[in-house]
Amino acid sequence: MDRKSVIVVVACIALMALWSMVLVPKLYPPRALEPGATNAVPTTATSTATQAVATAAAAPPGVSPATAPRPVFATNTVEQTLTITNENARYTFTSHGGGLKSVELIHYPETISRRRKSQPLTNGVVKLNAEAPAPVLAVLGDETIQGDGIFELTPTAGGLRAEKTLSNGLHLVKEFQLSSNYLIHATVRIENTSASPLPLSPQEWVVGTAAPMGADDNGMHVGLMWYNGAKKEKILAAWFENRSFFGCFPGVPRPEYRAGGSNVVWAAAQNQFFALVAMPVEPALQIVSRPVELPRPDLDELPPNLKNGPLPKGYFTLLAYPGATLSPGQELERQIHFFAGPKEYRTLARIADRFQNNVDAVMDFGWFGFFSKLLLVSMNGLHDLLNLGYGWVIIVITFIIKMLFWPLTAASTRSMKRMAALQPQMKALQEKYKDDPAKMNKKMMEFWKEHKVNPMGGCLPMLLQMPVFIGFFYMIQSAIELRGASWMWVKDLSKPDTLFYIPGIGFPFNLLPLLMGATMLWQARLTPPSPGMDPVQQKMMKYMPLLFLIFLYTFSSGLTLYWTVQNLLSILQTKLTKTATPAATTPAAPATSPVLTPRPKKKKPLSRERT
Repeated sequence: MDRKSVIVVVACIALMALWSMVLVPKLYPPRALEPGATNAVPTTATSTATQAVATAAAAPPGVSPATAPRPVFATNTVEQTLTITNENARYTFTSHGGGLKSVELIHYPETISRRRKSQPLTNGVVKLNAEAPAPVLAVLGDETIQGDGIFELTPTAGGLRAEKTLSNGLHLVKEFQLSSNYLIHATVRIENTSASPLPLSPQEWVVGTAAPMGADDNGMHVGLMWYNGAKKEKILAAWFENRSFFGCFPGVPRPEYRAGGSNVVWAAAQNQFFALVAMPVEPALQIVSRPVELPRPDLDELPPNLKNGPLPKGYFTLLAYPGATLSPGQELERQIHFFAGPKEYRTLARIADRFQNNVDAVMDFGWFGFFSKLLLVSMNGLHDLLNLGYGWVIIVITFIIKMLFWPLTAASTRSMKRMAALQPQMKALQEKYKDDPAKMNKKMMEFWKEHKVNPMGGCLPMLLQMPVFIGFFYMIQSAIELRGASWMWVKDLSKPDTLFYIPGIGFPFNLLPLLMGATMLWQARLTPPSPGMDPVQQKMMKYMPLLFLIFLYTFSSGLTLYWTVQNLLSILQTKLTKTATPAATTPAAPATSPVLTPRPKKKKPLSRERT
């Protein structure tokens, strides 16, 4: 590949980066939902909410979000709030809906650093469900079960009671009891106090609203998750936006997600590091979620590339329950355990063990969850043992992983060198038997066996390391311990290490990804080429790191720090292996049957007698 081709490749990669991070948000902002497809809808309850659907990507045919129930509160009544605080959080309950209006996590700051030193933080701590259309555990339905939506709040020992009586004789009581590990135990009783049977319309019980955390949260991890007893399902903003072609072009937005068939073990409204999780004692009928627009943050707090973007989106998530008929004096009772807190693995693992519901899966450790959990536990253990910051702990654990795989990587390098030294003979065999593939394969196997080389020797060690690398990738993306953890110039290891924004285009300058790309290019130049690879392909592979630079440019700095240190250690190992291993010499050509030439016979001297 000549210099001109390299310039073209680099220009194309740069254009791809600008397209995905700058031009697409400006040229193709998310479309607004169609009128009637938002939460500003009539109060009529859907008549098909009692249908049990196994798993669906959207509402069943004939069901429209325009017929979904919405919260209705009497406007002539002053809202009553009551706040209860324990060692972990402040819980604010409201009379509008008789539920949990917001949860403030007193140990977690809302934002990590101030954008303007003279301006204090707009909110000191993380606040869950703050901009929600309705409080947690509000029961939505038609007027026969919702009424005016106003409850009476009464403090109790370690909790609160919300109750109301409707004009038709229906009495609703909600009891909340605060517990440890960010848990709230809720009991809801619906009682018929009238003298005649009362039909209950289908209901939707509020789980909470997932929202971005902080002004610079791009909302990529905001959405919902639910568990059916066998596997979890994760739905993020991309599903609702219905983007096509790797997320580059917007489609028609989906106004509602609906799934489940009496098997919703738990449902979560979550972002990258925090979650509201409803865990009903008896599985719910369905899970429902709808996008809602949130207020725009203060423009002074937004980075330049987000100031002209669309309004942030939240996802209003609910549990659907079927309708029923209550006889006079009969009551319906449901119990739900709520978790409202950080996605911290040790806490969630204790809750999962207590309720036997696998709720720690809300961490979403990816394909190789075992390795992600092991690495997270190891990272926290090293942090406590060495009393180091998490940036240095990432470097230490990367070094340990590299040492564990050092023998495999060294063997891979030696194998690739031996294969490179045998290339002339291998090409000769391929040329000789090119018309007979079966015989060529047989001869190649004999050749490898004779010279004691394995063509998979260079690839197998890398394949064995892949689960660990992928596990590390997911672990760093979901570890709340890295939120707010600093390292050298990096203020927050859970976000990109943006030093400044390029004037004019507002493009972020992130240093660690650039260092990562440089080390990947360096490593690619030191790595022996794969046997049999075309020279053009070899040169293309050397510039593949530029693609990784684009994909990881906006990922967390903790991940790019890990990858950069990994590359540097690989470069060091390659140089040490090259120094310790003698230069490979081309072995002699395989023995072939020599061509025997007869030796000339010595002529006998003529006898004197004959002469």
